Amino acid sequence: MRMGSYNYYKMFGCFNRKFKISESEPPPDVKEAFWRYSAGAQQMSAEQLLKFMVQHQEEYNCTAEDVADIMRHVFHRRHHQLEMSLSFTLEDFFYFLFQDDLNGPINPEVHHDMTAPLHHYFIYTGHNSYLTGNQLSSDCSETPIARALENGVRGIELDLWPNSTKDSVHVLHGRTLTAPVPLFKCFKSIKEHAFVKSPYPVIITLEDHLTPDLQARVAEMAMRIFGDLLYCPESGYMEDFPAVESLKYKIILSTKPPKEYLGSNHSKEGETSSPKYKDFSDDETEAESEADDKLESDSDYEDYYNCGRTSGNVAAREYKCLIAIHAGNAKNKCLRHVLRVRIDRARRLSLSEQELERAASLYASDVVRFTQKHLLRVFPKGTRVTSSNFSPIIAWMHGAQMVAFNMQGYGKALWTMHGFFRANGGCGYLKKPHLLMSKNSNGDVFDPKLPWPVRMTLKVLLLVKSCGRVSYEPFSISQVVVYMGDGWRLDFSHTHFDTYSPPDFYTKLHQTVANYNNERMLHPRVSPFDPVIMRLQIYIIGVPLDAAKSKTRIIEDDWAPYWDQEFTFPLRIPELALLRIEVREHDRSDKDDFGGQACLPVSELRPGIRAVPLYDRKGRKFKSVRLLMKFRFE
Repeated sequence: MRMGSYNYYKMFGCFNRKFKISESEPPPDVKEAFWRYSAGAQQMSAEQLLKFMVQHQEEYNCTAEDVADIMRHVFHRRHHQLEMSLSFTLEDFFYFLFQDDLNGPINPEVHHDMTAPLHHYFIYTGHNSYLTGNQLSSDCSETPIARALENGVRGIELDLWPNSTKDSVHVLHGRTLTAPVPLFKCFKSIKEHAFVKSPYPVIITLEDHLTPDLQARVAEMAMRIFGDLLYCPESGYMEDFPAVESLKYKIILSTKPPKEYLGSNHSKEGETSSPKYKDFSDDETEAESEADDKLESDSDYEDYYNCGRTSGNVAAREYKCLIAIHAGNAKNKCLRHVLRVRIDRARRLSLSEQELERAASLYASDVVRFTQKHLLRVFPKGTRVTSSNFSPIIAWMHGAQMVAFNMQGYGKALWTMHGFFRANGGCGYLKKPHLLMSKNSNGDVFDPKLPWPVRMTLKVLLLVKSCGRVSYEPFSISQVVVYMGDGWRLDFSHTHFDTYSPPDFYTKLHQTVANYNNERMLHPRVSPFDPVIMRLQIYIIGVPLDAAKSKTRIIEDDWAPYWDQEFTFPLRIPELALLRIEVREHDRSDKDDFGGQACLPVSELRPGIRAVPLYDRKGRKFKSVRLLMKFRFE
């Protein structure tokens, strides 16, 4: 219960412990910035706030109108005033810095160059997008498709199968106990939600297990439901990938053309079928069993692009002409050959996570070179029946544009995916780093295994609330400062973390570097009577030499922990690095409780003092919980 400005915790059912609820105070760095830019006065004018935004926060495009808008929001929220004052007090200034929508760690607008061809972008992609839960027995529905699109996902996967009477098309995970959903419901859901979050194109990858007659029904259904939204190249296929900007508000179909299915065993793209649940067999065993299979030849790829050729069925030919991005797969033995095939026309290749790992370990440069001309989609291995996910970093390091994830899944890999695609306004398309799309004077492409020198150092300063933003300058040094955190007492019950006392939060910063562990742990003395401790954990996720972690010290019995710690992370490939933050409530007698998480692309971080919002385990943003952090690049 809460009485006045205190929380009361009942001990052993007979007496109460009383803890005062203390309001957060501005950290010294915030006070110093206020006094410096207000010239020592008690009030900071709009002109002085603009100077702070440009010089300290490095928002060089900030205008007087932007500052007026900031002040208007602060006075309306804090003082419930419609008429704004002409100046900020220190408390107003501190309040502003803690508003993640006004002072967030990354740019909330679309700011990447969107005029490059489609394959120049990482694309937010889902796997088996229709499943509501696990891969074996969950229901299929249009609801997770709508949810994914509203969260910014741009790649939707549908598995198409005949219904029991062979006269209609269902969407389900084949040869499992998943309950089907009619295809028309999925198409309608896509049309209704495709551009709610982002105007940029939605790519529907179809896993087609249909007869020619049913393919004709799919073609008719797609044209009737999507209408002018459906992108159909005049030639029947993409010779070159168009610019993403030119594809706004378009829906693109991608699959193998019908020729690949007629007379085949209708295997799932990138996988082979079998009478019993072959989709979930061990991929290593599967690789051995497929070692002698004949792969698609060069002539097969040429056949993909002849939309007008006779395929034995006029209806199938109409269906084929709706497939804008033609897809193929590789069956392990000749993967390097498939990566090296010289095809002038745009195409998409699908690999399982294990196929990618093998290719990356044996011929990484071929993978990177392939992605400089074509799309590469990577999907989870079949044994992930619980809808778990793999680390996407290895795929991104090698240029794979479409890393397909189980969006209904869980875990830290999905947190990484969520955080990565919050960049660029959450539009679902991120421009790939120049190093992944270029070659040196010798014609060599990027190799993540090379011993790159440190090109940047990220410094993080952590306070009670964390404000953060990191700006990127090549060959620079950056700093992250964790000041503080706040908002847990508003989003959680006062006994959520501990029955007998306020929480003891900590933050973890994790820096695991190649062949050595650079973890730093700071543990103050902890009283045996204070069982709950808050700590922050911070991780750098990226190429192996950049991987890192670290932890803050433990803060005891405080709903608004104040750490005021600085952490430094040297980075070799900052373009592919992410900063992942976890807040934990320390419990000596049991597993630490989860207090929130956030994942931020380092190259997108804005310098200065920033408010970093935290998210729950499922990636949903907490209403009030934020950190105040400072990011700096030197």
